[in-house]
Amino acid sequence: MRYAPVILVGRIVRVLARWRKPGGGSAVPGLVVNRLAPGFLSSVLNGFPDGLVIVSGSSGKSTTTKMLVAALRAHGVAVFTNQSTANISQGLTSALLEEVSLSGRIRGDMAVLEMDEGHGALISATLNPRVVALTNVMVDQIDRFHDSDMVVAMLARIANRASGTVVINADDASLTGLADHLDGPAAVARYGVTAEILAQNPRGLGYSVTASERMPPADGILLTTVSGRSASVLIGGASFDLDLPARGVHYAVDALTAIAAARAALGDRFDAATACAAVSTIPPVFGRGEIVTVRGHRVEFVLVQNPASFQLNVDSLEPGLDQVLVAIGSDVRDPSYFWPVDTSGLGRVLIASGSKAHDIALQLAYDGVVVDRIEPDLGRALEDFLALPDPEHGIKTIIFSADSMRRTRAHLGLASNREG
Repeated sequence: MRYAPVILVGRIVRVLARWRKPGGGSAVPGLVVNRLAPGFLSSVLNGFPDGLVIVSGSSGKSTTTKMLVAALRAHGVAVFTNQSTANISQGLTSALLEEVSLSGRIRGDMAVLEMDEGHGALISATLNPRVVALTNVMVDQIDRFHDSDMVVAMLARIANRASGTVVINADDASLTGLADHLDGPAAVARYGVTAEILAQNPRGLGYSVTASERMPPADGILLTTVSGRSASVLIGGASFDLDLPARGVHYAVDALTAIAAARAALGDRFDAATACAAVSTIPPVFGRGEIVTVRGHRVEFVLVQNPASFQLNVDSLEPGLDQVLVAIGSDVRDPSYFWPVDTSGLGRVLIASGSKAHDIALQLAYDGVVVDRIEPDLGRALEDFLALPDPEHGIKTIIFSADSMRRTRAHLGLASNREG
């Protein structure tokens, strides 16, 4: 009960924050509680009977976490997770305050949490995860970290805390190197894609090795085919079909990560068919290929957070879309970060918007994309874009960075988070 007073304070702060800013302020209670009781977060997370599972890496964390939770719940496991996709320490603490009792405990067998690489490394020394699943290392995250070695070092700090299994993408050279030098007691489980899939997606995956081709099929999980929103995987020598939440091989790789992590967390209880069926039910997560209806129009939201996701998403869009809006916001501090992306497949963009509207319009122009209009005011751009009649080909498509995504959803009155 030693945390009861601080839990009460956190809940009061949560009410006040939501009263002052409806739909926002979700991290404020976590900031307050972490300041008052630094040990609260680790105490709760280390208290689940079946342990803690951490999902981290440069990209794919949110979708992977949703899929993993679904797979575990399909096996009858009661799971606590950070449903709002908040993945830094104050966000995690705020998520705990939603369900924790005054005694500092949460009902559930297992916790599955998405963690930002940097914040996860900061708090990893106090955590005792049973399974750590690592998605990838994006070597060009220059807008967040100095270089890829820094990202690898942070992920290694998290992975070395695992007591059971570290799950890695065997096609990512940085992760295979990390796995070869783990200091902790955990075993390593691998998943990967076939050489054919690598050849079909040479621009976007960013993999520099094909270790999956050397993996014994009985040991790893292998992605064998991807077509639109469908995929096939090889698990223990048997093939299973998957439905994906959005188009693109990157979503299929997220599914592989989730299935491999579920197998590591469940052990002998794991059933491949059950896991694949559960993963296939996941809808798009918070802007990642999400299709919403706004003012009578169907609109697809496409979130791009790094060059690899930008490339894969552009390549996965239906060719010849009539109405595309691209909005890059203040979260992309150095717009040259996106210049390696080949955006020529877009063909035409009706509006370039966001605080970096002129920068993204210049890149599009250099790639031969026709940009009809540059409108830095995102609210005005959205109003004009939605006022257009439905396109003759495809649906209205908005490609945005995280900052512009939040501003778009706020302007349109959409929920700030997608839960479930």
